[in-house]
Amino acid sequence: MKYHLLLLFFITVGIAQCQSLKNTVSGTIKDGESGETLIGAVVRVKQLSSTGTTSNEYGFYSITLPQGKYTLIIQYSGYHTDTMTIDLTQTLLRDIQLQPLENELEEVKILATKQNDNITNPQTGMEKIDILEIGKIPVLFGEKDIIKTIQLLPGIKSVGDGGGGLYVRGGAGDQNLILLDEALVYNASHLLGFFSTFNSDALKDVTIYKGSQPAQYGGRLSSAMDIRMKDGNKQRFEANGSIGLISSKLSIEGPIVKNKGSFFISGRRTYADLFLKLDKKYKGTTLYFYDLNAKANYRLSKKDQLYLSGYLGRDKLGVHTLFGLDWGNATGTLRWNHLVNSKLFSNTSAIISNYNYVVGVERGGSDFNLNSNILDYNLKQEFQYFPNTKHAFRFGLSAIYHTIVPGEISGETLNNTSLQKRYSLENAIFVSDEWKINNRLSIVAGIRLSSFSIIGAGDFYTLDENHNVLDTIHYQRGEFGKTYFNPEPRISGSFQINSSSAIKAAYSRNAQYIHLLSNSTVSSPTDKWVPTNNNIKPEIADQLSLGYFQNLKNNQFETSVEIYYKGLQNQIDYKNGADVLFSDQLETQLLTGIGRAYGLELFVKKKKGKLTGWISYTLSRTEKKITGINNDKWYAARQDKTHDLSIVVCYDVNERINISTTWVYSTGNAVTFPTGKYYLDQQVVWLYTERNGYRMPAYHRLDIGATFKLKDHQHFSNELAIGIFNVYGRENAYSISFRENENDPSKTEIVQTSLFRFVPSISWNFKIK
Repeated sequence: MKYHLLLLFFITVGIAQCQSLKNTVSGTIKDGESGETLIGAVVRVKQLSSTGTTSNEYGFYSITLPQGKYTLIIQYSGYHTDTMTIDLTQTLLRDIQLQPLENELEEVKILATKQNDNITNPQTGMEKIDILEIGKIPVLFGEKDIIKTIQLLPGIKSVGDGGGGLYVRGGAGDQNLILLDEALVYNASHLLGFFSTFNSDALKDVTIYKGSQPAQYGGRLSSAMDIRMKDGNKQRFEANGSIGLISSKLSIEGPIVKNKGSFFISGRRTYADLFLKLDKKYKGTTLYFYDLNAKANYRLSKKDQLYLSGYLGRDKLGVHTLFGLDWGNATGTLRWNHLVNSKLFSNTSAIISNYNYVVGVERGGSDFNLNSNILDYNLKQEFQYFPNTKHAFRFGLSAIYHTIVPGEISGETLNNTSLQKRYSLENAIFVSDEWKINNRLSIVAGIRLSSFSIIGAGDFYTLDENHNVLDTIHYQRGEFGKTYFNPEPRISGSFQINSSSAIKAAYSRNAQYIHLLSNSTVSSPTDKWVPTNNNIKPEIADQLSLGYFQNLKNNQFETSVEIYYKGLQNQIDYKNGADVLFSDQLETQLLTGIGRAYGLELFVKKKKGKLTGWISYTLSRTEKKITGINNDKWYAARQDKTHDLSIVVCYDVNERINISTTWVYSTGNAVTFPTGKYYLDQQVVWLYTERNGYRMPAYHRLDIGATFKLKDHQHFSNELAIGIFNVYGRENAYSISFRENENDPSKTEIVQTSLFRFVPSISWNFKIK
């Protein structure tokens, strides 16, 4: 026994000595001109070709090496490669500044964050969006839009014209976690989906996870989209903006204290309503949105940085004598970054998120308003630990206090009525490790333990097998009711066959506690958010994915093939003939069951040269099986689209002219149409049988655009962007309804509503330095 103890002692001493022979270099990687932190910059060790790291979402990097002299190579998309020589005899703190490329569009495309990052990164189903690339893709009204760009990627589908959501790998629109500087955004669209909430001029990094989400993300089944706002220029004041046909925007940034703090403010507004007022027919019509992004940061010390950011956006839509619809988001994030030591990084955040809508109806003296909102307070503590070059740990916890107001009705001639407010607490702890096992094999493994607690005051119901109320339970204010716990393991791995090809696989489990209910064919801002309770259980998704990734011609082309299968539990749908407009017992109108989604994704992207672009194709199926619907058989979910194809082509004619085009095609959404009709009290009643048994017509559209860079001046640059949305005027169906023929009531007419045919756009973009 004593020999074993002696051996253990020598092993321990040996490990300690080995550790003492290693030191760490760490710091923040920034833009050399503006001081913006750079996310995902690559740091490689010249003497150790397989050793390196990347900067995290706050620009922080850390790398631990044996004592000695090294040359670090630092690369980032759109920036000159830099080198730094270090003598690692002690722990070093070294910030790095990279200089941006000027007027070298070709080089911007060539220097990716890491040219074969899609091969070496063990995280599957992750897509990083190039903010520069967004500006070249033609979109409706010429407004650069990250959501519209993301919809062109495999596995991510558009809701359609007039819908601002995403369908990711068979998930519904509410199953996507959308974070803006860590704050949850509940409705990511303006003007019923024609614009997204996110002003691209205010953004510096966008990442979406459609496969295995890292353990720090939770609360949604399908995807996580992490969007980061610009910090602001720490060196000098700048302004940039855009003036278009129906919208304009302006951004201003600059130092608070040079090299220590900065601010960024960006505003945007549409003015279609101003043109409508020119026509007497549309007098009193309201149609516009505005949004404001603001951020400030200050470096308290070499180890401490403070950030404050916020977003405010509102939409107003209505006809003066009929109705009005007003909705919007407001978020705020206070964040403290602290470098505990060279290996341990801390982020502490206090976050608020508020989404609400107001519907006003005017009916000859019986005017009333319907209000609803969801308010979240979130505290989050997260650590990142970099013990050596093989491991990168992330762990932390979060707590979100939800307040949901399902509906309040007020009016001069009505008794004010409100549905019960719902309070709840959503907690989570998580840990993950990105482990580079060897030069070929890497994994990201983690687990998230989430909980959701119902909190009073309020009445909750016990239902019988027919979903009728049996009993009522009342909780006092602050009293805890039922609590759900869910372990959510995630693992993703990559095996690198060679420098240009890899196989990746992943498994993940996600739980969702807040649900969006809609019984219309098109999502709208007034759809109901409802929390999990003793009858509505948390939704659960288990996803398996497998993919093969291949780069060709010295990383000039990226190709991939991925398959996935997702098993879903506690899926929610309405009963036939459900009445949910203003119900305090909403769960009596709902049914739950299981679901499944599976598909194949193909992707080919050309990254270099004058001609760039990609082709993405998704073949998929999404189904539900719920007792009481469709004779208890499998039926297509509303978001089911069998085929989805996107083709994007960009061509640099020269240094000043770029042209681009996109063509999209998709199978129509699954919908429920009437199969017959009958008359009741001389009123026609439509008869419905199979749920989602029909299809909307196929959707396809061609867009073209061009950007002309105009003559630059010393402190001023500008460009002209023109485009045409829906070039060949396809009348894609927004909705389909049924009505009786006026001349022959025995005949039924089908009425298709389409929104846009060809829509031209022109905008002037400028930047003042």
